[in-house]
Amino acid sequence: MVSFEERPNRFHPRHEEDAILLSAAWARLAGGGFEARVVGRELLDRWSEPHRRYHTLSHLWDTLRAVDILQEEASDVDAVRYALWFHDAVYEGHPGEDEEQSAWLAERLLDPLGVGPAMISEVVRLVLLTKDHRPEEGDRDGGVVCDADLAVLGSARDEYLAYVTAIRAEYREIPEREFRCGRLAVLRSLLERPRLFNTEFGRERWESRARTNISAEVDRLSGGRTGGLW
Repeated sequence: MVSFEERPNRFHPRHEEDAILLSAAWARLAGGGFEARVVGRELLDRWSEPHRRYHTLSHLWDTLRAVDILQEEASDVDAVRYALWFHDAVYEGHPGEDEEQSAWLAERLLDPLGVGPAMISEVVRLVLLTKDHRPEEGDRDGGVVCDADLAVLGSARDEYLAYVTAIRAEYREIPEREFRCGRLAVLRSLLERPRLFNTEFGRERWESRARTNISAEVDRLSGGRTGGLW
């Protein structure tokens, strides 16, 4: 059986390192048994689908690295990591439906790994939270999952611009005017929230920069400009 690391031309070159790191991370989380290897291969295949531009192996790796930073704020860090492995495993550009299908996939694939019913239910719940990223007060694991997924909002300007460009590429079939209206609605709803991040680290390190990034994008989109964010 050929490993992911040994598959020639399996990934875009910029994703090869992510694939290797992710294979190792999955083995640490799920073990090295046959079933775990099969599930890991399916997940990596899904995250490397050619139509993806932002929701790629790199995004998955970034969310898992964010969990390494936030793990002290989680109650069950393994459930959090499983949830992030599955949260965009199904990605067809259909918000809501994609998360539901991803949650169903987690329910189906975790059982053969010997993951207990309680853990599976928790992973499913956490995946579904990424529909709107609104965990309830006191939901520590939900807060970590949502903050890890949205950490890109609080990234440096160039990284945020790369994220925006990749998101537009994923919706390349949608006309510019329609995309602009939909994107503005999402961004304005984020700015209306009293807080974007749920963890202490997220609020201290990412909140202010995220609001600056989002506000700049809103200004660009509402002004009708198609160039850079600033």
